[in-house]
Amino acid sequence: MSKKVKSLIEKELTTKFKPLDGVAVISPKGIDGTKNNQLRRRLGAKGVKVTVVKNTLASRAAQGTKLKGFDKLLDGPCAVVYGKASIATIARMLVEERKLNEKLELRGVFFDGEVYPGEKGVEQVSKLPTREEAIGAMVASVLGPGRRLVGAVKGPAGRIAGILKAIEEKAKKAEAAAAAAAPVAAEAAAPAAAPASA
Repeated sequence: MSKKVKSLIEKELTTKFKPLDGVAVISPKGIDGTKNNQLRRRLGAKGVKVTVVKNTLASRAAQGTKLKGFDKLLDGPCAVVYGKASIATIARMLVEERKLNEKLELRGVFFDGEVYPGEKGVEQVSKLPTREEAIGAMVASVLGPGRRLVGAVKGPAGRIAGILKAIEEKAKKAEAAAAAAAPVAAEAAAPAAAPASA
């Protein structure tokens, strides 16, 4: 491969790597062409790409990007797996693909400057929450105490309001009873007062 071709490949890889936060690395060794195409098609349908790389070129291309250091996963024939999906989602896809094809070798995952080597590393990353799951959990944890606080405030306030309403109703009944009893008491007092004046 000429220097010019290597330079072009390196530039292309740098362009692909620039926007990425993380990648997974697999080995296509031992996978026949048909299964390789099926793997690419299934991942491609989910917005994930598989690029076979020359290790030295990939390592140099990653130097000016967030992927600096991922070359620790490059050993022998390698393919870089990346896409718009979160790295946890990509790891889950690869774990599922491994179940379909035992010859698929998972070299590991790299993101946030951390290397998660081998199949265990990919499985570990696959159990991490995706960005959307993390945001959902955070929102739920923020809203949870708020709901409990509203319930705690609303509960006693509701009881106090109920007690005040009961007191108000009792007072109205007592007023009504007093108002009804006043004419009867006045009538009873009037005949008793009349003979005394005669």
